[in-house]
Amino acid sequence: MSWFNKIIHGRPGSDARDPDYYEEGTVLLQDEKFHEALTSFRLALRESPNDTDVLQQIAVTYTRIGMTDEAMKTYRRVLELKPHASGAHYGLAFLLLQQAQTDEAIAHLRAFLARPPSSPHAQRHISHARATLAELTGDDGPLPVGAEP
Repeated sequence: MSWFNKIIHGRPGSDARDPDYYEEGTVLLQDEKFHEALTSFRLALRESPNDTDVLQQIAVTYTRIGMTDEAMKTYRRVLELKPHASGAHYGLAFLLLQQAQTDEAIAHLRAFLARPPSSPHAQRHISHARATLAELTGDDGPLPVGAEP
């Protein structure tokens, strides 16, 4: 862990380049080492305080360790910086549903579906958001650009 090496040795490992704390955090998050991932993401955030990608990963990590209030605050910060951040709308919507804040959750699901991510692995999230919105309202929300009704 480069952050650990930096604390112990005062520098990142044996090479002179700076560690990529974001990349390190994503690996730790995938390995379910949530507290270590959070440390790495916080170090990445110190280098770039308004990086919405880092903030979203912090929110995901907070969610995974049960710190839902902090996750919600972090998703809201992302949306202040980048109002159309689909990942923040998605994550916040489901946290709001856990707290029975249905109206606001519906608004975030609609915002997510209005500008869904285009990556291939995002389709399951889009389908989940559509199904949840339909269950809550009977409305599938806006279709992606180019999709037929």
